[in-house]
Amino acid sequence: MRTPHHTMPAKFGKILLATALACAALGGTAAAALAPASQLLIFEGAGGRVPLTEWTLRKDPADAGLRRGWAAGQFTGSRVRVPNVVSPTPYSGHAGGINYQGSVAWYRTTIQAPTAGTYALSFQSANFRATVFLDGKPVASHKGSFLPFEARTALSAGSHTVVVRVDWRYPGKQSTEGFHRTWFNWGGLDGEVTLRPISESELEQPTVSTTLLPGASAEPQASVRVNVLVRNNGPRRTLTPTGSLTRTGQSIALSFPAMTLAKGQSALATSTVTLAQPALWSPAAPNLYQLELSVPGESSYAARVGLRQITWKEGQLELNGKRLRLHGASVQEDVPGHGDALTPGDQDGIVAELRAIGANAVRSQHPLDPALLERFDAAGLLVWQGLGPVEGAGNWYSSTPSLLASAEQQARVAATAAMSHPSIFAWNLVNEVAGNGRDAAEVSYVRDLSGWLHRTDPGRMVAVDVWGRHPPTRAGSLYAGVDAIAETDYSGWYESPTDTEAQLIAHMRARLAAMEKTFPGKVLVISEFGAESNTLNPPGSPGSYAFQSRLLRAHIKVYAADPHLTAMLVWVLRDYPLTPTFSGGSISHVLHHLKLIEGINQKGLFTYSGRPKPAAGAVASLFKALPEG
Repeated sequence: MRTPHHTMPAKFGKILLATALACAALGGTAAAALAPASQLLIFEGAGGRVPLTEWTLRKDPADAGLRRGWAAGQFTGSRVRVPNVVSPTPYSGHAGGINYQGSVAWYRTTIQAPTAGTYALSFQSANFRATVFLDGKPVASHKGSFLPFEARTALSAGSHTVVVRVDWRYPGKQSTEGFHRTWFNWGGLDGEVTLRPISESELEQPTVSTTLLPGASAEPQASVRVNVLVRNNGPRRTLTPTGSLTRTGQSIALSFPAMTLAKGQSALATSTVTLAQPALWSPAAPNLYQLELSVPGESSYAARVGLRQITWKEGQLELNGKRLRLHGASVQEDVPGHGDALTPGDQDGIVAELRAIGANAVRSQHPLDPALLERFDAAGLLVWQGLGPVEGAGNWYSSTPSLLASAEQQARVAATAAMSHPSIFAWNLVNEVAGNGRDAAEVSYVRDLSGWLHRTDPGRMVAVDVWGRHPPTRAGSLYAGVDAIAETDYSGWYESPTDTEAQLIAHMRARLAAMEKTFPGKVLVISEFGAESNTLNPPGSPGSYAFQSRLLRAHIKVYAADPHLTAMLVWVLRDYPLTPTFSGGSISHVLHHLKLIEGINQKGLFTYSGRPKPAAGAVASLFKALPEG
């Protein structure tokens, strides 16, 4: 990705340059030079960020590092680049079982602060528990994957050692603590790590909302509102942010009011502009503007944003005033040899596979890496974004007051971090809820978060994913504030895999009719459908490539013909390792002669190595014939 053109105070530019030069002079694995900003994986963010990519890794399966004093950085190891998964293989067999149970590892790098000041160490993700040490002292701790966290600390001029201990043992316990994973238990610093100096002001959490104006003139117009949180770290004073929205041939200045803030105080600044002939964002034309914000001479923030209006009414979803019908697949952020520490090439590969099947939408159960979301923005792929705890079908572990508070905090952090992305059209709060919720805590979670999201981000839908085998016949209070309902539908696989095609079609139509009756007025989505496939089963039989293709064709044709359905999303884009003992789930109890590769979920349209199955072509031929509206 190209270098972010973030502005920063001249003194900080000198600091970062001096830091890079000083670290480079140290050499070896002991020093991770502050790399040029061009190596940032994520474009969006505060100015002055520099990626910390070079680290020393030491595995600690006996968990002896703490008592051996490794928090101070006194350990040897191998040189790795972050993002990093400690052991991206094996994922099957006895060795895969040991790997899945997790371990402990230590990461170390060295930074050089040329002047004293406050700095922020920012982590995009770490699985599962992370403790950050600076010069041997703990400065931050974090629990959970796919959630950003930060350590702020005052640094004296000179060299400093950063150490991170990561512990991803006991995946079963992780689930009961509200962090259930839907693929292999990879461990490590699996997200970008950056360092930046903290100035006397900060700009955070920008959002952009677009409202199309009724046609008073021949040219289309849009009202664009930009919000940004302004924090004052200096003495009480008046701050006046500035900003702009730019794209080729167009630059729009943003004017924010002056605000007087006490030390440590934050306030929301708003600028509203009217654009004639805006370059709107859509799957057909994913136009992006570069948003630049600054407190001149002190702080800055940049992002690539899209101007688009999402509305919904009486079960119909519209983008920029036109009916939207979506089709695509779910994704897991997992690639052979890298696990969930995806490289830019890995992320480009996911986009290419989605384009190959003719998708205009994609679904995730977990918060996606911002760099992947930026690629979806640029590709015009609309995202159904999972936020909160991902439980097994019908489960809900976050029932104690502390776990419930943690679940709500997870969702708030994930949503706040991703609100600038035009590709996200729905926030999904629960994965495969059964009936009207498992208990009062789950109902409370959905209702509280629905209200918060509607107040904080009114231009996107709030959604819930229902376990299709156990949908409610009458919608309870959990669904009252929800805009969109998704259901899984494994007709022809987990349900009645030996049905004739006529029986299968009748079953699916009945499921859709029941869904429409239970949730009138809601935007309706089929979030999962599909079947396992490989070359081990006889051609045409369940588990074969031909069976998978035939089943997917039947589903897509039924869904495409239903005018009440807004989206259909295949499970899943690519095969992925789940648990070393996974053998297809409940289907193995129905089809006793089914042959599956243990440890791998094989419902993908592509193999784990990225080779397209025949189903990828079958889906593409149907998806590419569908209208987007």
